[in-house]
Amino acid sequence: AMAFTLAAARTSATSSLMPGKAQLTSAGPLAFGPDGVLFVGDSIGGQIVALDTNDHTPARSGVKIDVQGVDTKIAALVGVAPGQIVVNDMKVNPISQDVYLSASRGRGPDAMPLIVRVNAAGDVSLLSLDNIPHAAVSLTDAPAANSAGRQNPRMMTITDMNYVDGNLMVAGLSNEEWSSALRSIPYPFKKAEEGATLQIWHSSHGRYETQAPVRTFVPYSIQGQQYVLAAYTCTPLVKIPVSELKPGAKVKGVTIADLGSGNQPIDMVPYRKNGHDYILVSNTSLGMLKLKADSLESYKPIDSPTVTDVAGVPYDSLRDLKNVQQLAQLNGTSAVILTGKPGPGPAYNPGPSPGPLNIQTIALP
Repeated sequence: AMAFTLAAARTSATSSLMPGKAQLTSAGPLAFGPDGVLFVGDSIGGQIVALDTNDHTPARSGVKIDVQGVDTKIAALVGVAPGQIVVNDMKVNPISQDVYLSASRGRGPDAMPLIVRVNAAGDVSLLSLDNIPHAAVSLTDAPAANSAGRQNPRMMTITDMNYVDGNLMVAGLSNEEWSSALRSIPYPFKKAEEGATLQIWHSSHGRYETQAPVRTFVPYSIQGQQYVLAAYTCTPLVKIPVSELKPGAKVKGVTIADLGSGNQPIDMVPYRKNGHDYILVSNTSLGMLKLKADSLESYKPIDSPTVTDVAGVPYDSLRDLKNVQQLAQLNGTSAVILTGKPGPGPAYNPGPSPGPLNIQTIALP
């Protein structure tokens, strides 16, 4: 019976995907769905593409992935100098525990999108997009490109994604008046409804904000209720009830922590250790933080200037983990980090790392 149910699950997750050339304009945020289906956020193309990685072999126990100079290895595969490779996101296939990177060959708007696979042996290969079972869904509410501003909003159409119970949740910017959006898109793809748009209290700015995109988020259950825990630049941590995220709804998130200003959160990994709940958060200027997440319902909303800078959910700073550019869960006890020197920009928006980029496995602290 076991083999039958696995085969049935596999058919349903990949049966809607048709072979052909996957048309990606850019490769940004990644998320895994059932049976090794990889979702790729294409902000420039205003779409999400689902790819069948055909990567179904369960990992052996105790996988550790350690690859030095992964940018140099990717560069060699596509015939450019390592400085021409930008890694945009990293996720682990929960079945095989192989690491997947979204990257680009080149640094401008015409950069070529790449999907890279790194296995337990440290072999680096490209996922060919020329003839792969895939499906795409266009976002109806993607913002228009505007290169005049400080940041082009089109590049932040999709900032993070997670697959939850048959839906792909997608954070980013929309073309609505409240431009910070969180969309829930059923998979297999039909069409994407417009997203719900978000308003949050931003402590270090001392005001309500509706324009700042969620930078990273995780689905999280608090007292049996489904929430999204979202982190924003300069660094509010906000809980948003999933039940309110209806298409076109205007939703007020509740700020339950502030990690400090001049910082951009990169990734969050929730985990349980020794009977306690934690969330590991990687950041551009605050380094790695271990949030104590046992009773998230008990923190008072931060919604006025009386609470300054660092407040709410307590955390420890992990000083020994430096220059983490990407963080992803490997399994229940380990995570994978991509490390490299910070980019040349300000701490809250440093830009791509000049490299070298290294992947290593760490124990969840």
